[in-house]
Amino acid sequence: MGKNQKRGFRSHNNGARGDNSRHGRTKDNRDLAECVQQVEKLDISAEEEVSDEELETSSEEEDQVPVMPCRIAMFDFNQCDPKRCSGRKLQRHGLMTTIKLGSKFPGLVLSPTGTSTLSPADRQFILDHGLAVVDCSWNQVEGTPIHRVKANEHRLLPFLIAANPVNYGAPCKLTCAEALAAGLWIINEIPAAEALMSKFKWGPNFLKLNEEVLEIYRGCKDSKDLIEKQNEHLKKLEEEHQRDRERGMDLPPSYSEEDEGEEEEDEEE
Repeated sequence: MGKNQKRGFRSHNNGARGDNSRHGRTKDNRDLAECVQQVEKLDISAEEEVSDEELETSSEEEDQVPVMPCRIAMFDFNQCDPKRCSGRKLQRHGLMTTIKLGSKFPGLVLSPTGTSTLSPADRQFILDHGLAVVDCSWNQVEGTPIHRVKANEHRLLPFLIAANPVNYGAPCKLTCAEALAAGLWIINEIPAAEALMSKFKWGPNFLKLNEEVLEIYRGCKDSKDLIEKQNEHLKKLEEEHQRDRERGMDLPPSYSEEDEGEEEEDEEE
């Protein structure tokens, strides 16, 4: 892969609450820091305030546990509020298991130690061996012993927008549940991704918010192809943002010279 290719993302946190999964903080993505800063300036805001209650499931009454296409797991560093941790919530619903730190996971883990980005090419390996995520707090990640996360394969996630109530609209600041759902969608396990997100009131909106780019990623051949498509998508976002800014600058002033002239004539009369 060429030096100018942009892979993965480093996410930043300003003291967010709740759980935060970390995906994309390595040399593989340092050249995207500037891109992320530009995207963070885009006007992506919540349509309405989201209360703490919306962290709860949208279907608590459902007793049936959806069948996952593979093992779903989490390396939990116990740094987050258990009541707000999306990974713990999925565990309570019987949708994921916790891996003891230091133990080796036979499948693929979404981890900042990844050297390549998750792509549809990883589908069969995940179905055979499982998909896991790293759960640690954003504001403690620098001191987190990520080396204790052991797995046969480590991958970064591509660019996505968070929809959780804590980091709505923020590039890459995903919860564990969002990260796992994104991974499943990318490998064409859409019903499983929807099942995970159905456990949160804000969950379906994550898929809706990212549907266009998730479909782009799902249609890629491999990591290299996905990175190229990701960068094209980022360029498109930047161009749209620039057009919006220019359109705003072209708006007519609320008080024109013509209006001023008319007022002067009225005063003379």
